[in-house]
Amino acid sequence: MAKQTIRPVKVRRKFTRSSPGSVLYQCGETIVLCTASIQPRVPPWLEGSGKGWVTAEYNMLPHSTGQRKSRDRGGKIDGRTTEIQRLIGRSLRAVIDLERLGEHMVTVDCDVIQADGGTRTASITGGFIALADALYPEFRRSSSDEHPLRDSVAAISVGIVNGRPVLDLDYEKDFAAAVDMNVVMTGAGQFVEIQGTGEEATFDDDELASMLKLARTGIKQLTSIQIDTLGKQWPLP
Repeated sequence: MAKQTIRPVKVRRKFTRSSPGSVLYQCGETIVLCTASIQPRVPPWLEGSGKGWVTAEYNMLPHSTGQRKSRDRGGKIDGRTTEIQRLIGRSLRAVIDLERLGEHMVTVDCDVIQADGGTRTASITGGFIALADALYPEFRRSSSDEHPLRDSVAAISVGIVNGRPVLDLDYEKDFAAAVDMNVVMTGAGQFVEIQGTGEEATFDDDELASMLKLARTGIKQLTSIQIDTLGKQWPLP
């Protein structure tokens, strides 16, 4: 039987004073600080286009894992970090109208304080809340037709562990998984990205369908948490 529930989620908004969007996001024992800031400029290739940009940076702090992780130095970023922060940026841009944003650049920083599986999915889910908070002062009087956010976005992991589909893998389950998959979806139920890999194993159509169905269940739970967390500042109809 599939595990249908996500790990316990705790969200603390306005965690820092200096960032307009600041969220401490915890799922199980994974904790990520997501902050969002807005600057009145865009990358050079967008200057004069009237369009904005959303980008992300991701980092695991030295003692976020059992063995100390060295800090990135001199602009050198390892391949895993680059891949994850590109995923976060793509996921957030999927739900924002860059023309309505105007020539502003939003940077969402995701710093992993404690890792126990699912750091990239937690970064996307918490990063969206931070993004919505950062946009609120500028667009609080905008109607839903004028607001740059078109939908919400969240992400969850699924996998095949001991022959059965499991939702929201912690490190122990992720290590034991024959198949590991990260799924990014909008609140309306549209897929943004699917990353699935067999670990010395394969998976068939039925197993893929069961994992995607389970991921959809998890995304619905996370979307509900995002809505409840933002309360009156939820920007969508």
